[in-house]
Amino acid sequence: MYKVFIENKPISFHFNSQVSSLENPKKVWEWIQEYLLSTKNELHIELVDEAEFWAVFTNYKFIEAAGGLVERENRFLFIKRNGFWDIPKGKLEGNETPEIGAIREIEEECGLESPKIKEHLIDTYHTYQHKGEHILKKTYWFWLEEGEELRELIPQTEEGITEVAYFGLKEFDKIRSNTYTSILAVMDCLEKKMN
Repeated sequence: MYKVFIENKPISFHFNSQVSSLENPKKVWEWIQEYLLSTKNELHIELVDEAEFWAVFTNYKFIEAAGGLVERENRFLFIKRNGFWDIPKGKLEGNETPEIGAIREIEEECGLESPKIKEHLIDTYHTYQHKGEHILKKTYWFWLEEGEELRELIPQTEEGITEVAYFGLKEFDKIRSNTYTSILAVMDCLEKKMN
């Protein structure tokens, strides 16, 4: 199963070898467009297999990214990017593993040094457009601990980051009221693991 956030709305793709194979993946986009215009909370689409899933996104460039929630004294690091609360993350470079990419991106975007990965949280998929190109991005999310050397947080302003701050679980509502749906999925996963 894949859950893809399109225009900030979740769409779940399930695989079932008993359903009829798609003759035309464009039909799926008709369902998606209807859903995006509706007030429904989620759309579930059944496909035969992963090959059909990738056929639906054949006109999308696939990229991978990584990032994570950094913990410090039971508080978690968030960034404000382009007016929305977000979690530090970025595109993987070259042959980088998700773990190495997550650490590098957090260091670059927040000024931290050597955060340590505790565990993998979740992977999310979302779409967006960049310079007229359709992108399908898979992001690997981790739960990390701040490195031993405490440093001043420095937002990477050239990436549109204006604020870097830690929030306790009781303050997560502030983040939830001004973030992306895919970020909510990461926060929900963390909260489940902590309980």
